[in-house]
Amino acid sequence: MNLRTGHRLLVPREHQRAADFQAFLRVVRSSYRGWHVAMLLDEDPSHTAKGSVRLADEFGFELLWLPKRAPQLNPMDTLWGQAKDVVSADKQYATLEEQVERFIAYLESQSPAWALKTAGVFSDDFWLGNVL
Repeated sequence: MNLRTGHRLLVPREHQRAADFQAFLRVVRSSYRGWHVAMLLDEDPSHTAKGSVRLADEFGFELLWLPKRAPQLNPMDTLWGQAKDVVSADKQYATLEEQVERFIAYLESQSPAWALKTAGVFSDDFWLGNVL
């Protein structure tokens, strides 16, 4: 999510492996070509894989590592939680693909302003407020 505009890039993948994260990096590059891109990441193995770090460097992306066990610092975690509550809680879908489609559709149907507000970006206490 772009913390200035609320624009989100969502790339559903079957797994969260290095190749999947690298596919996401390619989408980010395509969407934000010419921009300075700084990505907040946890230390998921797909993010820290040598190939992922190398590709991000090749694209000129700055990788900023969140502390371990601090999901509250990741603005996207709140959006994921909201979508899980609305789309997934106490619901069973015919297929996993249907659930993923509804999950992505829910997130994409929300406005950029909703995303920023839900992620806490507008809060006076937002931890990255001084850099935005």
